[in-house]
Amino acid sequence: MTGRVDPRLQAWLEFYDELGFTPQLRRPAQSVPPTHATTAPLIEEALLSPKAPGKGKADKNTAPISAAVQDSAWAQPGSLFEEGSGSKPGESLEDIRTDLGECTRCKLHKGRMTIVYGSGNPKADLVFVGEGPGADEDMQGLPFVGRAGKLLTKWIESMDMTRDEVYICNVIKCRPPGNRAPEKDEVQTCSPFLYRQLDSIRPKLICCLGATALQALLGKNVAIGKMRGQFMDYRGAKMVPLYHPAYLLRPHPPKVDRELKQDLQKIRDFVNS
Repeated sequence: MTGRVDPRLQAWLEFYDELGFTPQLRRPAQSVPPTHATTAPLIEEALLSPKAPGKGKADKNTAPISAAVQDSAWAQPGSLFEEGSGSKPGESLEDIRTDLGECTRCKLHKGRMTIVYGSGNPKADLVFVGEGPGADEDMQGLPFVGRAGKLLTKWIESMDMTRDEVYICNVIKCRPPGNRAPEKDEVQTCSPFLYRQLDSIRPKLICCLGATALQALLGKNVAIGKMRGQFMDYRGAKMVPLYHPAYLLRPHPPKVDRELKQDLQKIRDFVNS
């Protein structure tokens, strides 16, 4: 028996196909009617709005939060551009990439195809930091080259810049199995290379894409829906969180588009100031 596929389910399947893996569907124990036709599919909402033990419902725009993210020792923010950041005086991005080598420091190397180090202007005023490589990035060795990457390019161009003028990288350099969130030990192993990249570039602004990257950099459980668009001091620079481009590729409330437009205007004004 054939029939029309529910558009909400279709959107969910297309999203996970973009991430590079096929979800395993199970029949729910009880059917729950949708409450908002324009929001993400119900299965996505469950992933985006987990309940932490002893706490209320999470912001619906947050990514899945692992127990590791809630550990304040996840990241060690400290201060970039100072002694103790792990950087060597005057080292370039090429020096750091050479030091990274064909990295086998954590378990992610076992399943990756390519290390995705970063790309763009080595002295950029604006740096975008994502969570980690996806399937397209793992194949090409470049960050944000899939559908989400094309959308990010449009955001950059809307601010009268090009990808060559900014720098784009991720918290981790190897694709996690099934595009799962990076685990605590993986972030602790890889983040020093990210800090050294930022130290070498010395940007005016670090733009953190999505909840997982934001949580990894801050070392605590935070909701992207509440933090987005807010400028904060971070390791000697300024940082501002943005929705991840992949979130905008899925069905989402209309207000998200308005918020994104406002945030991009803020970034443009700050970089040009």
